[in-house]
Amino acid sequence: MSSSGPFLWIRSHGIQKYAIAVLSVSAALLLTRWPPLHLEASPAALFFCAVMLTAWFGGFKAGSLAAVLATFAFDYYFLPPVHSVLAAPEEIPRLIVFAGSAFIIGGLSAAQRSATESLRVARNDLLGTVRELQRTNEALRAESVERRHAEDKLRRSEAYLAEAQRLSHTGSWAWNAATEEIVHESEEHQRLFGFAFEREALSLESVWRRIHMEDRDRIRETWDRAARARTDYAQDYRLVLPDRSVKYIHSEGHPVFNETGDLVEFIGTSIDVTERKRAEEERERLRQAQTDLAHVTRLTTMGELSASLAHEIKQPIAAAITDANTCVRWLARDEPDLEEARAAAMRVVKDATRASEIVNHVRMLFQKSASDRQLVDLNQIIREMIVLLQNETTRYSIAVRMELATDLPPVMGDHVQLQQVMMNLILNSIEAMREIDGIRELAIQSKKAEHGHLMVSVSDTGTGLPPQQTEKIFNAFFTTKVQGTGMGLSISRSIIESHEGRLWAGANSPRGACFFVSLPIQVEAGG
Repeated sequence: MSSSGPFLWIRSHGIQKYAIAVLSVSAALLLTRWPPLHLEASPAALFFCAVMLTAWFGGFKAGSLAAVLATFAFDYYFLPPVHSVLAAPEEIPRLIVFAGSAFIIGGLSAAQRSATESLRVARNDLLGTVRELQRTNEALRAESVERRHAEDKLRRSEAYLAEAQRLSHTGSWAWNAATEEIVHESEEHQRLFGFAFEREALSLESVWRRIHMEDRDRIRETWDRAARARTDYAQDYRLVLPDRSVKYIHSEGHPVFNETGDLVEFIGTSIDVTERKRAEEERERLRQAQTDLAHVTRLTTMGELSASLAHEIKQPIAAAITDANTCVRWLARDEPDLEEARAAAMRVVKDATRASEIVNHVRMLFQKSASDRQLVDLNQIIREMIVLLQNETTRYSIAVRMELATDLPPVMGDHVQLQQVMMNLILNSIEAMREIDGIRELAIQSKKAEHGHLMVSVSDTGTGLPPQQTEKIFNAFFTTKVQGTGMGLSISRSIIESHEGRLWAGANSPRGACFFVSLPIQVEAGG
């Protein structure tokens, strides 16, 4: 380890350790023999320093060698007889004390060096451990911060989810498929079912007791069937809460399986659809009211047209009577003219059929029935209304021009309602032209339009639309007629919009108004 100092380099090379012993003892000998220092009388101190230094840097063995060399030098140079390795008997105790002291000093120095090195290694290990603990602590602190952020984020998500459930009146839940115990339910689910203050363990049975009695058997059957088939389920039912209030609930469940494919639980949501249900009921009431109002409008319109219709029906009936009398006369001759009689009879059939068609069209408009959607030919409806209102156009000298596309596809709609719309538009055009001077022309055109729609336009050369009030004419009770109800165009637009279409108006050039009807094309299956 490089941080242990230069001593490890010395200790890792054996020759250098012993060289230190030789050099240190030699240096001590030279210093004691140097006359200017006058150390000949007390040489032991320098030799002990040499042994201490050698043992510190070279270890116990090198220190022992230094002690041996120092003892030999002390004996040879300083104990009588000088320059002899054999000391005088009276000097032997001194020599032994010197040698013992040198070995003790060397051992102590080596031991201190070893202890110092051990402390150094321990300190380095401790520093490494401290640094590792610091890194671990920093990692734990970072992990703790990250976990705290994750927990904060989770709490915010849970708060947002709870708030979203509260706003949308949607509760989440999970129930055990084996025990039928509810193992999870959100706060909103508790509020929906009135369980917020319940302390008992909840189960499907406790939910079942809150379900309206008329819905219980159906809901229990749905639960059992989903558990047997291990499939999703969806159901609508009513809740009766402890305060006797009623809620409409829509629930959906999804099965959850374990690794072996066994059914563990169902998870799902329950949504409070009470407001939606009541809105649907209100829309149904409004739709029924609109249907009733449309029927009343038809009756009012037909009442206004009763004189004209009576004349329209009277004409073919009178012609049929005349042709029938003619047929009787041809047959009553001495020689009956069968060809003339047959021709007269055919005219009777034709006139009677025309009268019957007019009666059928009028009867359909008087009918009050639920909307019956089917494939409808708009060109046929236009022709029916022109026949029905032919007497009106004739009375006011109105020229009728029809430009009907021959390849016009059918639309899905209610035949009677669309008849009512066309009748309202044509009558409005007729009334707009009754009092004007000049050309009176009613033009009806049908054609394909863009985006899978077809369009019918009804234009006239009448008084035109009120200035800056093109959209106002479709408002309920808005009318420009003296005796008008202001409901015809409003009901007509409602009918067209219920068919997913549009009804709007614009000016006709050079005079008059033009109404446009756009409806989506319905292609027959396989077409």
